[in-house]
Amino acid sequence: MSDLDTLSYYLGIKVRLGKEVLMLGKSAYALKLLEWSGMAECKPCMTPMEERLKLTKANTVTKVDATLYQSIIGGLRYLVHTRSNIAFVVGYVSCFMEDPREDH
Repeated sequence: MSDLDTLSYYLGIKVRLGKEVLMLGKSAYALKLLEWSGMAECKPCMTPMEERLKLTKANTVTKVDATLYQSIIGGLRYLVHTRSNIAFVVGYVSCFMEDPREDH
């Protein structure tokens, strides 16, 4: 193993070293995830989930593409490592990975 230089990018995580700070970021990864999921043009908001939202598995609404849904949730789970503010929401929507439907 050889020392190549200061770590700057690893597994999609941008690493910045300061005098007393180590900063990790995934903004490029987050933007790619938004583009891939078709949400790049959506407007940002302060809260990652509507307040008091109740989702249930017992809905009769049409199914969505389960593979796409699971892939997006997997991407969001990876994003949680540097963006802890979305951890609750990602955990919440992960409950619906087995049988995702529109308008839960």
